[in-house]
Amino acid sequence: MKKILLATTASVVLASNAFAGGHSTVNIGIILGFTGPIESLTVDMGAGAELAISEVNSAGNFKFGEIASTRADSTCIDSAAATAATERLITADKVNAIVGGDCSGVTTAMLENVAVANGTVMISPSATSPALSTVADDGLFFRTAPSDARQGEIVRDILMEQGYKTIAISYTNNDYGKGLADSIEANFKAAGGTVTLNASHEDGKGDYGAEVAALAQAGGDILVVAGYLNDGGKGIIMSALDTGAFDNFYLPDGMIGDSLPVDIGPDLDGAIGAVPGTDSPGAATFSEMATASNFKAGPFAAESYDAAALIMLAMQASGSNDSTVFKSHVMDVANAPGVQIFPGQLAEGMALLEAGFDIDYVGASAVELVGAGESAGNYREIVVQGGKNTTVKYR
Repeated sequence: MKKILLATTASVVLASNAFAGGHSTVNIGIILGFTGPIESLTVDMGAGAELAISEVNSAGNFKFGEIASTRADSTCIDSAAATAATERLITADKVNAIVGGDCSGVTTAMLENVAVANGTVMISPSATSPALSTVADDGLFFRTAPSDARQGEIVRDILMEQGYKTIAISYTNNDYGKGLADSIEANFKAAGGTVTLNASHEDGKGDYGAEVAALAQAGGDILVVAGYLNDGGKGIIMSALDTGAFDNFYLPDGMIGDSLPVDIGPDLDGAIGAVPGTDSPGAATFSEMATASNFKAGPFAAESYDAAALIMLAMQASGSNDSTVFKSHVMDVANAPGVQIFPGQLAEGMALLEAGFDIDYVGASAVELVGAGESAGNYREIVVQGGKNTTVKYR
């Protein structure tokens, strides 16, 4: 970037509206678990990414013309299926970059088996495993969600503030669950707490009686369920309630969505938890935009909008739609210095970049990429009340 704009940008935006046209179409792949254990979340996530693309197309000042998008299903849990779907996106659909994956295990497989070999940028809105911070990615992988190394600190803080001294943990048996459970255990123990049992559960089972019996025998003031709200995590909670093993629950990010309180019913009231989120001006604007587009600004929807936006802004900044070129500009457009860009201002961001100015994309989730390119981490603390996830505060 050559310069930072300190004055009004309206004239720059107006002057750049003629850049589109005469260029090849960009195709952005959106690969999320549209079926599987978080399918109730990915409806809004996919819509969030597509909203950013639609916004840029409507503005008409993206230097590579019209942007297409192609959806694919990661399943969230089947690495072979996710790898095959990613291969199709890159080789058959000719995507220039990918929003995704969603769950950590499939995201790792997609990245290592396909994206790196093909030199394709991936920006995940929700893969949170700490192992992804150090994966060999050739500078191609970013995430707008924070690592579970950070989430473990948030869980510790909330539990300690609420007076919990002993906890049991049940986690889904994959990269996401194991990484998060280990982070929670390490942080909670370091703060003087006791973890009575840290045990895995498998998704897709009809009966979780054995797992819950072991957790009950170990005991604990509260059960932390590091699973998925549409699969095994829900099953663990239902079994715990049915047997009376636990009636206090902590819900990490994979367990927070509108469907869980509805599926469990009043017995879930009082459960606590946290999910990535912010009360920033960008979040409020994005919520209004989502409502106007007939979807909810649910968990990870803002991060999905931001992932798509960062891809397009990095292309504009680099002057290239080649992932191996624009990958080095993702951090530039995501962070200061520069003119702050919020949801609904992507046209302004495109114009400023074309004119040679710096931008600081704040977006819908208060984007700040740290380390190898992951969100620094803002969280929305919730409590379940009256069948809904109610905001307590932001951290």
